[in-house]
Amino acid sequence: MSKNYKNSNTGESDGRLSFAVNGLDCADCAAKVEKGVATMAGVKAARLDFLTARLTVEFDGKPDSTAVEKRVKSLGHTLSSPQKTTPRQFNKIHLLMTIICGVFTAAGIIHNQIHDSDLLTIPLYLTAMIAGGYHIARKGLLAIRNLSLDMNILMSIAVIGAAIIGEWDEGAVVIFLFSVAHLLEAFSLDKARNSIRKLMDLSSKMALVRRNGGEISVPVDEVDIGEIIIIKPGTNIPLDGEIMAGASTISQAAITGESMPVEKDIGDNVFAGTLNQQGALEVKVTKSYDDSELARIIHMVEEAQSQRAPSQNFVDRFARYYTPIVVGMAFLIAVLPTLLFSAPFTVWFYRALVLLVIACPCALVISTPVTIVSGLARAAWSGVLIKGGIYLENAGKLKCMALDKTGTLTVGQPVVVDVIPVNGTDRSQLMSVAASLESRSDHLLAGAILDFASMGGIKAEHIDHFEAIPGKGVRGGINGTDYYLGSHALFNELGICKSEFHPILEDIENSHKTAILVGNNDQLLGVFAIADQIRDSAPNVLSQIKKSGISRIVMLTGDNRRSAEAIGEQLGIDDIRSELLPQEKVSVIQELRGKYQAVAMVGDGVNDAPALAAANMGIAMGTAGTDAALETADIALMADDLSRLPYLIALSRKTVRIIKQNVILAIGIKAVFLAMAIPGFATLWMAVFADMGASLLVIFNGLRMLKK
Repeated sequence: MSKNYKNSNTGESDGRLSFAVNGLDCADCAAKVEKGVATMAGVKAARLDFLTARLTVEFDGKPDSTAVEKRVKSLGHTLSSPQKTTPRQFNKIHLLMTIICGVFTAAGIIHNQIHDSDLLTIPLYLTAMIAGGYHIARKGLLAIRNLSLDMNILMSIAVIGAAIIGEWDEGAVVIFLFSVAHLLEAFSLDKARNSIRKLMDLSSKMALVRRNGGEISVPVDEVDIGEIIIIKPGTNIPLDGEIMAGASTISQAAITGESMPVEKDIGDNVFAGTLNQQGALEVKVTKSYDDSELARIIHMVEEAQSQRAPSQNFVDRFARYYTPIVVGMAFLIAVLPTLLFSAPFTVWFYRALVLLVIACPCALVISTPVTIVSGLARAAWSGVLIKGGIYLENAGKLKCMALDKTGTLTVGQPVVVDVIPVNGTDRSQLMSVAASLESRSDHLLAGAILDFASMGGIKAEHIDHFEAIPGKGVRGGINGTDYYLGSHALFNELGICKSEFHPILEDIENSHKTAILVGNNDQLLGVFAIADQIRDSAPNVLSQIKKSGISRIVMLTGDNRRSAEAIGEQLGIDDIRSELLPQEKVSVIQELRGKYQAVAMVGDGVNDAPALAAANMGIAMGTAGTDAALETADIALMADDLSRLPYLIALSRKTVRIIKQNVILAIGIKAVFLAMAIPGFATLWMAVFADMGASLLVIFNGLRMLKK
């Protein structure tokens, strides 16, 4: 996936341009534009996502936006920047013409019932056809000029054919139903499109900046990195930055999907698009507007929507053959019965017209993308960034899930779980000595002891002198007395860890915790037991994952075997792999892929990057603010929350289930009306009602993915 956030507003990247196509109201139109641009000289590839109206063009040489705009205009559409899409700019005109069509159709039917005369009835129906069919005929002519076959051509032929054989009422009703259905379809599709636009609306367009001793409101894209912005309570944060003054609670739901606000203080990072709930903040800007976390999420979601899912590729291939086959059948039905059996031409020509209407695969073509886009949007709103429809579909097909231990199954932050004073040492004195020594230390467990002492109200004392003992511990002087803090091996060397204390240390080690000893030159004063805590949610989440159909859960870690087994046994993990180097984790993933085919790797996205890349699906946790994690993984869980894993699997399976429902509905309804059309049981207006009804049905069914 390309990354060019700097140019995301202009839609420009190296050798590539992105546009919003205005006025797209059907999948046929999108396919026509995509094909028209793709066949231009100098264009390497073109892809148009119908639902987001986003056109991406790759060039062989220098990008030429003017040529693309000219080509798209010849196909009946206009272009704008990706951030200024106006897909329904002709709504009012379309709505007005549809109303006129309906009024004149109703007038024609009423007049025909009262007077049974064609003198005024036909002009009424003709006016209805012109009003409702103008935009259809116009698009049909554009399609013919570009040598393509679409629904507008088929509908135009059907209506003109109905008029030729004297079925004026059916022609008018067909146009009216088709026009109404297009309006409803466009409005419903806008709901899916707007689900992504809502992300863009989260970020403020203006920022209050401190400049020249005062405060001034300026557009966010004019704020420089390093400037101080003022965030008032109850307002959205406009840019990513670091808090320099103030404290508050921030709702990060838009970025991470977390339902509970997060407390933020000086030194903490904040993200654009999040809501400052309480205190006033002064924030130093650390990223430009186009590089903000929110901009990156929007960019990646838009990119994800352009990646066709496997089911969508199947549907596209099916539709490619289906339409010409049915059109061919319609031609044969119109001609052969009259030529071979002298059957009435008007009867069979009418049946052929019904088949032409049925030939359009609108419902089938739209059935998959509307569901995929809705699912991607719903996931993004829940803090799950999925980089393509293929991953959304395949998450529910996983058979094996490998998880890193530290920071994924565990909190990843060692904590003191027990304090054991010995030799009559006062507990507070023991904690004070340990905190004083650790205040000068830089080893990994120092923070755990300092945090524990701080929670107990214990402050570090002045250190007279300090010395690190590499690989073993530290030594320091407090009020003229030398103290030691370190491993069991250090105290054995000092000769002050007597055998009577060994059972205590063995109990700690057998519990797979780390023992930190504290003493002076004469005796041992006490022991701290430190361990990495299992996440509170881990047991329940792993249980849900197993119930969802994952047949094998594997834990991968570089920790020692005893520690890994202790964690794995508590969590009921099927397979525990310990003492692994990064390249060895890759080997394990490759082994699992050979056995289970569909394997996911869950990690932090940085240390586990090789394993994430080796898996069928790489899932990175807690990636808000982490560039490397967002780039490495196929799926990024923005919040540091394991519960997103079963949510992801459930979302994937719901997506696949709705796609299957839509495909069955679309093909099933077509099949029924094909069977009805040939013997003459289906009428033109019934065919239109079924065709557009099926389209609306699959759209509304797909939009169910937007629900929580």
